[in-house]
Amino acid sequence: MTERLQTLTGLAPTAKLPAYDRSRLKSGILHLGPGAFFRAHFAPFTDAALAVGGGDWGIEVASLRTADVADHLNEQNGLYTMLIRDTSGTTAQVIGPVLRAHVATRDPAGLLARLEDPDIRIVSMTVTEKAYGFDPATGGLDLKHPDIVADLANRHAPRGVIGYLVEGLARRRQKGILPFTPLSCDNLPSNGAVLKRLVLEFTSRIDPDLHRWIETNVPFPSTMVDRITPASTDATYADAERLTGRTDMAAIETEPFTQWVIEDHFVNGRPAWEKIHGGLMVEEVSAYEKMKLRMLNGAHSLLAYLGYIGGYEFIRDVMDDAGLAALAYRHMHAAARTLDAVPGINLDDYASELIARFANKAIAHRTYQIAMDGTQKLPQRLLEPACEALAHGDRAETYAIAVAAWMRYAIGERGNGERYELRDPRAAEIAALIADVPRTGPAISAALFTLPGLFPTALTGHRAWTQDVSDKLEILIQDDRLPLF
Repeated sequence: MTERLQTLTGLAPTAKLPAYDRSRLKSGILHLGPGAFFRAHFAPFTDAALAVGGGDWGIEVASLRTADVADHLNEQNGLYTMLIRDTSGTTAQVIGPVLRAHVATRDPAGLLARLEDPDIRIVSMTVTEKAYGFDPATGGLDLKHPDIVADLANRHAPRGVIGYLVEGLARRRQKGILPFTPLSCDNLPSNGAVLKRLVLEFTSRIDPDLHRWIETNVPFPSTMVDRITPASTDATYADAERLTGRTDMAAIETEPFTQWVIEDHFVNGRPAWEKIHGGLMVEEVSAYEKMKLRMLNGAHSLLAYLGYIGGYEFIRDVMDDAGLAALAYRHMHAAARTLDAVPGINLDDYASELIARFANKAIAHRTYQIAMDGTQKLPQRLLEPACEALAHGDRAETYAIAVAAWMRYAIGERGNGERYELRDPRAAEIAALIADVPRTGPAISAALFTLPGLFPTALTGHRAWTQDVSDKLEILIQDDRLPLF
């Protein structure tokens, strides 16, 4: 049986190793949510910054729910393999900044102790949109979210991300310790501003003095992250073992492209992320973020819904359909028309680059994975730019196709009768809305347009556009072979 990846000695020569001394690292970052994106983006960026810019920025990670990744990382002394796949082949890099991992459900007091430790200067997170406990309709705190309810009732024993951040900051204030910088890396528009609003709304309900201290002293930088990261499979683990000579249960795979735009507002230092190709420290991130959400993520969602209901397992398979690939390209250009100029970016070139990334045969990104949590993703990816397009006299046709595709996906059944789970935090509401309506475009779209807080009135009140959605949904209901629009 192959040894477990636990040290950097004796690895296969095909593995690229950290170019710095791991023994000199100290815990300076605590990252909440050590999932695929952290391991394929945040940690590798920090690994590269340590190699190029020096420093001692070690990372501790914490899972707020499941233990498997944290356990694997601890069993491997924080080491894991990142595979980079493209059509020329696969390379392996062992990532080194992670020092230890925590599981909040096992030891919540231990996680709180790390949050109040002055050595921890950045608390970053990739916890997915739904974990923040925000109300998409208002952008503020969702007072019905189970974590928010629990943490407001018992602030000193938190279970959700907002509760942990607030309690950690409160303890530091009480002890006269500098605050940490909360750094959201989740795929939310203005993620730093959203996080700040949630934290301040939370503290306004429990402690006005803490509220004022955070508002005055704690920066909440926004970020834009971009790297396609499929879920790990048996092939991931097999290739990691082949290229390192060690078994690695925390291995991850990704594409060559990586980009990270960060607002440079930190209270107590940061790694030299700007020294890495794809890293950009800016005063304001919104233009880059909007570009990515609307051009990349919007097209990704469009392809995921159409692809999944059409029987395509991976985005790369969807891109083999010339009509769907052309539709994605057309949508990217429609999205580009809603954007202001983005410094340093040619949007035509960006669209072409996205098409090539989606078509990368070495990346197996499942349509079902991308399609999950649609009610959390639709507003910023598709609905907001659709409103702007209509306001400027555009037909917003590709947005109508995308929304119709989501509605068809929301039915939860393919044309051949195969049922599937609608992985969405509002799945029960969606099912209830369409349970007793005829399976037609007009009936299903009319029902889903009433889903509270999802569709803005600028869309639901636009009769020509809602009719277009209804007509396109009817086509998709009648023909799962994905007729071209």
